[in-house]
Amino acid sequence: MELKGIHHVSALTAKAAENLDFYTNVLGMRLVKKTVNQDDTYVYHLFYADEKGNPGTDLTFFEIPMLARNYRGVSSISNTFLRVPNDAALAYWKKRFMDYNVEHADIKEQAGRKILPFIDHEGQQLTLISDEMNQGVAPGSPWNKSPVPVQYGITGLGPIQLTVENAEPTVKILTDILGFRLKEYNPSPIKGQADIKIYETGEGGSGAQVYLEERKDLPAAQLGRGGVHHVAFRVQDEETLRKWVDRLRAARIANSGFVDRYYFRSLYFREPNGILFELATDGPGFDIDEPIEHLGESLALPSFLEPQREQIEAKLKPLKTQS
Repeated sequence: MELKGIHHVSALTAKAAENLDFYTNVLGMRLVKKTVNQDDTYVYHLFYADEKGNPGTDLTFFEIPMLARNYRGVSSISNTFLRVPNDAALAYWKKRFMDYNVEHADIKEQAGRKILPFIDHEGQQLTLISDEMNQGVAPGSPWNKSPVPVQYGITGLGPIQLTVENAEPTVKILTDILGFRLKEYNPSPIKGQADIKIYETGEGGSGAQVYLEERKDLPAAQLGRGGVHHVAFRVQDEETLRKWVDRLRAARIANSGFVDRYYFRSLYFREPNGILFELATDGPGFDIDEPIEHLGESLALPSFLEPQREQIEAKLKPLKTQS
């Protein structure tokens, strides 16, 4: 039942068209699924990933029009790392960010790896992380039709940073329930704050790590556009996921139970600081209803929503996607 690493991260956007432009044309990720929020079918749910939409490479966005901006604070997923092949790729990206007027910091070192922090067009905090010295979970493969050269392309999700006021209850969930192990400590960039604890699961490495930041100087976060809704961790298959349902129930942890998301199967629960966690299976995958070469080109609906296609499409603003 060991978790394999990060499966996906889901964030919020107020404008799907602008989001699509930034993540495909600036970051060069592939739109692998253009679908709708299954809990609110009249807004988009967009999935960006590597060339095949492999688990561990998905950064997804729920569109909520007119959504207020995100306010950073505790009880939040405060930073999403994106993997790139090596240190040379970071130099390429720094120049690209300058060319596209993307707000960014300098390249620096954190926990033994080179990183490049930046902020997207809606204020979401992201960080590119070099795989120069990476061991552990294998990266994905950038799309060969991306505007970013393949040798510099984003290869998947790296560590996910959680920011909480009191780390102890979150640590217990990560270690005692989910089976993460403490790897190392990293000094906080904020004077007077505790070291950031780095936990990992499965094969370890960038694609299987959680950074846990304890902050006593911040208010509670207010989730909005540019904020992260939840993080999902990888489970091998449906059989294993059902065992996780039983495990959480036995531990008296409130959870969603088994949920069929069509492209994967899921389980949701909140850890004690209020951050939403998901466990998600590696399959069936995004090619269950579209061929790999045409992922994301058309509006894809799970079979249980297909009878509503006409009503759903009438409510959505068309998006111009890659071809």
